[in-house]
Amino acid sequence: MASNLTQKLIDAHLVDGSGAPGEEVGLRIDQTLTQDATGTMVMLELEAMGLDRARTEVSVQYVDHNLLQSGSRNAEDHEFLRSACRRFGLWYSKPGNGVSHPTHMQRFGIPGKTMVGSDSHTPAAGALGMLAIGLGGIEVARAIAGEPVYVRMPEVWGVRLTNRLRPWTSAKDVVLEMLRRHGVKGGLNRVIEYYGPGVETLSAMDRHVVANMGAELGATSTVFPSDDRVREFLRSEQREDDYVELRADDGADYDVHEAIDLAAVEPLIATPSSPGNVVPVAEVAGTEIEQVVIGSSANPGLRDFAIAAAIVKGRQTDPAVSFDVNPTSRQILQDLTRLGATFDMVAAGARLHQSGCLGCIGMGQSPTTNGNSLRTMPRNFPGRSGTPDDHVYLCSPETAAASALTGVITDPRTLGDRFDLEYPTLDLPAESSVNTTMLEPPLPSKDAARVELVKGSNIGDLPDLDPFPDQVAAPVLVIVGDDISTDTIMPAGAEALPYRSNIPKLAEFAFRDVDPDYPATGLHSRDTGHVILGGSNYGQGSSREHAALAPRYLGLRMVLARSYARIHWQNLVNFGILPLELVNDDHGAVEVGDVLTLSGIHRALRAGREHPMTVRNTTRSTEYTVRHRLSPRQIDVLLAGGLIPWLRDH
Repeated sequence: MASNLTQKLIDAHLVDGSGAPGEEVGLRIDQTLTQDATGTMVMLELEAMGLDRARTEVSVQYVDHNLLQSGSRNAEDHEFLRSACRRFGLWYSKPGNGVSHPTHMQRFGIPGKTMVGSDSHTPAAGALGMLAIGLGGIEVARAIAGEPVYVRMPEVWGVRLTNRLRPWTSAKDVVLEMLRRHGVKGGLNRVIEYYGPGVETLSAMDRHVVANMGAELGATSTVFPSDDRVREFLRSEQREDDYVELRADDGADYDVHEAIDLAAVEPLIATPSSPGNVVPVAEVAGTEIEQVVIGSSANPGLRDFAIAAAIVKGRQTDPAVSFDVNPTSRQILQDLTRLGATFDMVAAGARLHQSGCLGCIGMGQSPTTNGNSLRTMPRNFPGRSGTPDDHVYLCSPETAAASALTGVITDPRTLGDRFDLEYPTLDLPAESSVNTTMLEPPLPSKDAARVELVKGSNIGDLPDLDPFPDQVAAPVLVIVGDDISTDTIMPAGAEALPYRSNIPKLAEFAFRDVDPDYPATGLHSRDTGHVILGGSNYGQGSSREHAALAPRYLGLRMVLARSYARIHWQNLVNFGILPLELVNDDHGAVEVGDVLTLSGIHRALRAGREHPMTVRNTTRSTEYTVRHRLSPRQIDVLLAGGLIPWLRDH
């Protein structure tokens, strides 16, 4: 029977489950990726597990998020992460070496391998024909320890690409077209697999752009074939020996079908404040902007920077625009400099920053209140930039560079009339400036065993998690609507992220833009616990488990929502929080302060997913029908109080 590529990758790593769509499956994991905003918790979890040494083929800890060292907190976390890598046998990528996803693709990605990462954009590695999945940190810790990772078996969404992109469009416009069609929930519980003759017109790093932002569609992962373009990429990275050809069988079928004519794709832009608010650039052309930021894991390739440099070369960016350039790796910065592109951008007015995520997660580069910022980044959730009332647009490097020149959102196809500028032809080097000096390899086992973890004053302990009770009778403290992101639940940015390993302090930022009093109210009600009411796609976005752990520290026991984003749903269970779905649309029947009661929880959960449960609103004497989607394994984890106490018991 002909198989698609996703089926082949799953079958080659399946260790538990039948593989039936919707059922839980266990997968053997070859590689892991962690970054510093989530990695500190992973390392504390490895310590709590008593791990002696990583049991994966490759595990890498990157420092790319918290790079602003104002005060000692970030530096202390970096020191802790390095000591943990030396102790547990991980690679360590030093601060400034590069953003995790493109750097991992350059140095470690291998076709056919599985990878999990404590970052929601981990599926970017699917550009090389890998099956890569973003998860909460504790799930990644289990993978590092050699345990299988459990996910709901996804549908496979086949997207056939034909023809090739026209001038002034690029890979970012392809994934924005997917978001224009399907929004931020279209990929939920699906792996997106791209195939067809148009695929070969996209370079490996172009595919990275598309695979990276599959996360914005809510997809479990994104997969491309491993073909001659992947071989070309690995050759340029001096790793051609890692190449393996992988593709779907002729006649392979898919659960869902889609087609995109690349020649019909036009310049697109996601307007504030969701990656799903996509319109043609022409519709918003002329909107004044104050900032353009080029970089991030969503446009990380040498081509993405070189095309922007070629567009602004010999010209000046608009005086009202801050033109910010964040190289995604030192290696790419070296190549840009060799090409002369760094000089071209700086001469045009660019502000050159260090290699890292930076403004993508609000770590600097925050725009003014209500100021329009144009970015080649993957997300524009409200306040994610670090400015609560931000107006962030997402676009391609072509649109970003064109707009930097004019001071308004500009369809790049109009540059010919404005500046007599033809679409630049790039002459990129066949071989990259491979530089591994900021990658520290694992220590030998005998040396690693003698390493002591270095814990500064900001490195806290994991909170104790008590078993889940058989009854919850607790007040509703927060009510939110649809598509609430983990940035709303637990903000990132320069103010909050330095406390990511200090849960009591970090919890003070939870839901701050929804209810500034929530942390204090939650602490006050810890004896009874509390409930949160959400809409559909609750917890979309980042994989940060802090969005579950911090509210759990404040006493959260249950969430009732219309539906959940995949990673956050699993994170809730992993920290002893019961995620329930409203069967009927009772969202508007509950108010903040209402006390909700659920009794006989243990027996009701074990009765199975097909049996609904009843939550009573004792304040209003009403009842609501709810259901759960937990597997028997997840029920055991929840009732133990979370994955850490469950692992300790086992």
